[in-house]
Amino acid sequence: MSKIRSVIAYENYTADFLETLPDKVRDKFFWTFELIEDIESIPKIYFKHLEDGIYEIRVKLGSNIYRIFAFFDKDKLVLTINGFQKKTQKTPKQEINKAKSLRKQYEKEKA
Repeated sequence: MSKIRSVIAYENYTADFLETLPDKVRDKFFWTFELIEDIESIPKIYFKHLEDGIYEIRVKLGSNIYRIFAFFDKDKLVLTINGFQKKTQKTPKQEINKAKSLRKQYEKEKA
């Protein structure tokens, strides 16, 4: 089966975040990355648009919720950027702003 999109990490932000997580959470993120690559319509429980082209990849294990932000480069490429453990109902604005800043940094380096 051919992949619909690719998931790549920008710099070491995602890898550094994943290293801090328990193995089961890390494995669930990798499973979710594969899901994002393989299916056309990704369920919102795993992948949700937040604002201004920033998306969150969502993983829940037990009562713990984790997020990694992403954005699209062209139609098929998803770049993962900063991640965090969600502890409140609302996604922290400073985390979204950090994602936007990292996207600008990526775009500047790419130009």
